[in-house]
Order: sequence, then C-alpha cells, then structure tokens
Amino acid sequence: MKKIVIVPTLLTLGNAVCGFASIAVAARVVPGEDGALELLRLAAWMIFEGMIFDALDGYAARLSRTASEFGGQLDSLCDAITFGVAPAFMLWRLMLLDGQAGFAGQPFKVGIVAVVAVVYMCCAILRLARFNVENNPDPAYHKRFKGLPSPAAAGCVASLGILYSALSGYSSFDSSAAMGWVAFLAPLGTLAVALLMVSRFSFPHMTKQLLRGPRRFGYVLQLVLLVALIIVARQVTIAVLFWGYALFLPLRQLAERALRHEPAVAPPVDEVLRRG
Repeated sequence: MKKIVIVPTLLTLGNAVCGFASIAVAARVVPGEDGALELLRLAAWMIFEGMIFDALDGYAARLSRTASEFGGQLDSLCDAITFGVAPAFMLWRLMLLDGQAGFAGQPFKVGIVAVVAVVYMCCAILRLARFNVENNPDPAYHKRFKGLPSPAAAGCVASLGILYSALSGYSSFDSSAAMGWVAFLAPLGTLAVALLMVSRFSFPHMTKQLLRGPRRFGYVLQLVLLVALIIVARQVTIAVLFWGYALFLPLRQLAERALRHEPAVAPPVDEVLRRG
C-alpha cells in the first residue's frame, strides 16, 4: 500500500508543474508581438489544469487511504505556486499587454498593478498557511472553508485572462472597449478576491457539494445545462461561475448580518396608549 502514495504525490507535483508552466508561458507575453493573446490564454488555462491535479490528488489519497500531513503540506506548497504566484504574474502580464485601459506606458498605474499582484500573492500564501494551521483531519470539517479558497481566487483571475484574450476574436461589437473594461476591472477584482482569501467569510466546498449523495433529476438536468453552457460559451460561463462563487456568498452573508441587527420597529402610538 505504501507504493500507492506515489500516485497522489505525483498528482500534487503535477499541480506545481502546471503553475510553473503558466508562469513560463506568461513570461513570453510581450506587448505588440504576434501571439501574445494566445500565450496569455494558454497561461490562464494552465492554472485551470492545475486545479484538476489539485482535485485528483486529494481524491487519490482518500481512495487509497494514504492521506497524511506530508501530503497536506506538499499540497499547500504547490498551491502557493499555481494559485498564488502564477495568477499574480498573469495579472501583471495582462496589464502590460493592455493599452486601452491606460496602464501601458504609465509607471504610476503599472506600479499600482504590481502592488495588487504582490498583495494577491501574499494573501494566497497567508490563506494556505492558515489552512494548514487550522486544518482538521475530520472529513466533516472540510465541507466549508473560512475565507475564499485559493483555487477559487485563482480561477477568478485566470478567467479574466481567458475572457480578455477571447474578446479579441469577436467582431459583432466593439471588442476593444470590452477588453478595456476587463483590464480596468481586473486589478480591482484581484484585490477583492485577495482580501476575501484572508477573510472569515464561509464558503462551501463546491466539489463535495456537487458530488455528494444521490441527486434528483432536476439537479442532474441543471448540471447538464451548465456543462452545455461551458462548452458553448466557456469563456463567459467560467468567469460568471467563479466570480459568482467569490462575490455572491459574502454579499449574502453581509445582508443576513445586517438584517439580524436591524433595529426593532417602534409600535404604533395607538397600541402604546392601549397598553398604558
């Protein structure tokens, strides 16, 4: 059985390889050169491929009953590369590539983007370190996360790179304006998900939510429709899914907290007089 430990370890290292490949590809993105958008798209997809390895290594460890503290620490180290450094570097190359949003050629704005990228990377590392310290071997503990999981945050940033590069191929509308908006909102969104990673907002474990237990026909139909949307318009669908997961849950929790602390409404005057 000890030989089976090799399988989850190799899968975990495959995650790190994808992160390194994403950084290497993004480093080749040079503004003004042919193929820059394709390289940016490839760098983003490498991050998503790392997510596949990240999901498979835990599944393989549980299936073979070889989960260990070593595997958890190794997983976090690899996640720091793929979901911390790689998205931050991809954001940096995206903003250097874009000229419509006014970042290219302006040292002050480029410096702001660099700070956002560094903040994102640091928050991802802090998020992973906190997870290691607070981790509990009980499977029930992993149904929810405190703070946005680093793969979800990386998916948000990577989806913007894919969406930005995909918009250049559309001719039915002003793609340059749309690309400019994506590039303008990218640093703000990246800063938001960075702070959400180190927050205490509760996020469900989506993989376990999707795969646990028997499901009704309606749920299966919704899942099939979702897969169809990803196939037909994967760039937009992936961005909506990741950003919806990252932003909707904290906004809902804030709204629920505000409603719970809503001040009591004073009773009508006639009711007060009647009681008196």
